[in-house]
Amino acid sequence: MNQRVAILTIRFVNPLQQKEIVLFRGAVVAMLQHNNVLFHNHTDDGFRYAYPLIQYKRINGRAAIVCVGEGTVSIGELFTSVGALRATPLQIGNREFSLELDTVKAEQILVQVWESEFVYQLRKWLPLNQENHRRFSEIEDLKSRCDFLEKILVGNILSFAKGLGIHFDKEVKVSILNFEERGEIRLKMINFASFDVKFKSNVSIPNFVGLGKGVSHGFGTCIRLNRDFNKIEKEQD
Repeated sequence: MNQRVAILTIRFVNPLQQKEIVLFRGAVVAMLQHNNVLFHNHTDDGFRYAYPLIQYKRINGRAAIVCVGEGTVSIGELFTSVGALRATPLQIGNREFSLELDTVKAEQILVQVWESEFVYQLRKWLPLNQENHRRFSEIEDLKSRCDFLEKILVGNILSFAKGLGIHFDKEVKVSILNFEERGEIRLKMINFASFDVKFKSNVSIPNFVGLGKGVSHGFGTCIRLNRDFNKIEKEQD
C-alpha cells in the first residue's frame, strides 16, 4: 500500500486573525461556482464526517489553506472557478480584501509507523467531547490526565490515517511531554476545551495538518519540532 500522502500548502499575503478563520472558510466556499463537498464538508443529508481534506489555517499570522490527498486536486477549483483571485474580493466580517498568493508548496510525505520517534507541537487542540470533558475534569493527578489525553491523541492519529486510506500494521505510540489548557473555544455553538500539547509519536505526521476536532477551522495544527524549532513554532501563530 502506498503511504505517501500529497500535501499542498497554500499561503496568502493577507493577514488573518484566529477568530476570522471560520469567516475565511465561508468566504472561500462562497467564491466557488461548484459545490465541492471537500471545501465545506456539508452534504444534502447533513455532514461529511470523514477527515477534512481541505483545511483553512492561519500560518505566521496570514491566511493559508492546507490540502491533503484528494483535496490537493479539488483545490484547483478555487483558482479556475474565480479566474484571477484578486478580481474577486472576500468578505471577512466587516472588511473586504482580495486574496493575494504568497507561496505554494507541494510535497509527498511518507506517513507510517517508524522505529524512531518524532517530537511535535499541537496547537489549539480540541480533544474532548462533552462526555470526555466530564471524565477529564474528574481526573485529579497529572499522569492520569496525560494518559487520558494520549489515548485520545492516538485515536486522532488513527482517524487522520484512516481518512487517507492508510492502515498501520504496527502499534501507534504517543507520549505527551507537556500540555497547557488554553481555555474554552466555541465551535458550531458548542464550547470545547483547547490545549497546546508537546508530544512524541512513532508516526510521521505532515506539517500543518490538523488533528482532533475543528480541523477544517484551523484547530489542532500539528508541527514537527526540529533544529528550526523557533521558526516553526512562530509560524503556527
